[in-house]
Amino acid sequence: MGRMPIDVMQHPLDLVWQSIFTWLSWGIVAVMLVVAVQMGRKQRTPFYVIAILAAGVGAYAEPLYDVAFDLWFYDAQAGGAPGAGYMHFSAFGVVQPIWTHSGYVILYATACLYAGRRIYEGRLGRRGLFTVWGIEIAASCLFEIIGTGTGVYTYYGPFVARIWNYPLVIGVLEGTQVVLFTVVAVLIWRQVSSAWGLLSLFVVFPMTFFAANFGVGAPVIIAMHLDGGHATVPVIWIATLATIGLCAVVVNGLSRFLPQTPVGPLPVDLPDRAPAGTSL
Repeated sequence: MGRMPIDVMQHPLDLVWQSIFTWLSWGIVAVMLVVAVQMGRKQRTPFYVIAILAAGVGAYAEPLYDVAFDLWFYDAQAGGAPGAGYMHFSAFGVVQPIWTHSGYVILYATACLYAGRRIYEGRLGRRGLFTVWGIEIAASCLFEIIGTGTGVYTYYGPFVARIWNYPLVIGVLEGTQVVLFTVVAVLIWRQVSSAWGLLSLFVVFPMTFFAANFGVGAPVIIAMHLDGGHATVPVIWIATLATIGLCAVVVNGLSRFLPQTPVGPLPVDLPDRAPAGTSL
């Protein structure tokens, strides 16, 4: 805190791209919810819907992330005065746009839809998990390169290895968080004795989110905020590479916890064959 450049705070928000981010992202979330409900009915589980809701609610903790990673959502009008954004609350002096919640759902819950069942049934191995990691890193980069490149928000800290205006290490951390949340969520899904147990995903999401970003991301966070002129480019480069390496270690470690025994697609029309913890 206290590092916010005045030119960043007064940077005008691109109103057209704000509207695109807001309405398009919430439209995608609406489609995801429809898909999640249909999948849940077919498989008789609320897992997919709860995973989406957990990610959306988790966005209320975004200000902590913003302070640690020097992220600022543009809110200034053309003259530099604040108030141009579709904001719904502020914490630590950082205003929060309403699309953070839809953005969290898209970035952090999508993997539960396309990979969750495969993990549950033991049909996703180490190579598959690294594939999911790569897909999520690419998706994160695409989403945020657009946001940071079109005047919607910025990572103003002294990051290295940027793609356009987007720090690559952020994408790697976000991809790691997605894999961590998805695997832990599915492991809980396999163990709970009732659908009510899946409500624990509302706790799992912030735990995995901060474990990945504040835990694995600690080297780069500290390196960028060193006092006394020690936050130099070489130091930040070393910390960035260390963080990326730790992310790979985390994904590899998670692969050891993947269910190893394929059970095949379970028939959902026979009540006595339904997976544990999937009854509504």
